[in-house]
Amino acid sequence: MAYSTPPRSPAESPFAQSPRPPRRGRGGELFGKIFLVALVLALGAGAIYAVNWLSHPAPPTPPGPTGPPPFEVPPLDVARGSAIPGPATPVPAAQTAAPRENFQGWIKRVAYYTDVPERVLVAYANADLAYQARNPACHLTWATLAGVGRVESKHGRYGGASVLASGEESKPIIGPALDGSPGFLAVPDTDKGALDGDATWDHAVGPMQFAPATWRRWGVRASGDGKAPDPQNIDDAAMTAGRYLCAMGGDLAVPKDWWDGVLAYNNSTAYGQDVFSNADAYGKVSLGRL
Repeated sequence: MAYSTPPRSPAESPFAQSPRPPRRGRGGELFGKIFLVALVLALGAGAIYAVNWLSHPAPPTPPGPTGPPPFEVPPLDVARGSAIPGPATPVPAAQTAAPRENFQGWIKRVAYYTDVPERVLVAYANADLAYQARNPACHLTWATLAGVGRVESKHGRYGGASVLASGEESKPIIGPALDGSPGFLAVPDTDKGALDGDATWDHAVGPMQFAPATWRRWGVRASGDGKAPDPQNIDDAAMTAGRYLCAMGGDLAVPKDWWDGVLAYNNSTAYGQDVFSNADAYGKVSLGRL
């Protein structure tokens, strides 16, 4: 049947479809596919990086220098003549067949935890062993020798010196002139400057700080090679200090005798307390108690 009104155009019809968008060329399709693949790859790479970062975090900051804890000596206000320093580990005899800790191992361990250089500790230890054999009744210990050595020259390091592998000082240690100035005795020259280079006043010499006259009386040549004892040699100085302490004290396991021996070096209670504190600290370190 025919309508009397004219028909609507497709655009006016309520049932008409939207116009179809123009078709892309093949180049546009290819670009889109490439972009999509690139995006997927990028996302995949990011995911792999994230997994790797989470499973392998950045390495920690390297630690600082390692080494022994600082060696400190607590000052002990011990009364003069009232006590001796605490015990110390005995020096292992070098000739022991199967010791729990051999001589060199002991040297390395004790030197590591203290301020005593290995070469100096060897001299103290050898003097300890020598007097155990020669004069066991004296009860000399390496810790007491180290206590004296720390006060007298910081184990041969006074004035920037050091003890060489030979046992000699890198440069002679010469103490102040004993000219009667405040804090010092007046000791006129006794050796024409042979040991201290001063023909007017004496000076204490070497790592264990012996006055020339005292050295002439008590000096010992540790090596036994027939040469004159050398106060600038740590082996001779330590052996001489042991001889002197035993002679001046007697039995260093007895409080009065220990103090008599140490104060023969310097007749001052403060000096004796310094040596006591040092020796006690060295003993504790050797036993793992400090």
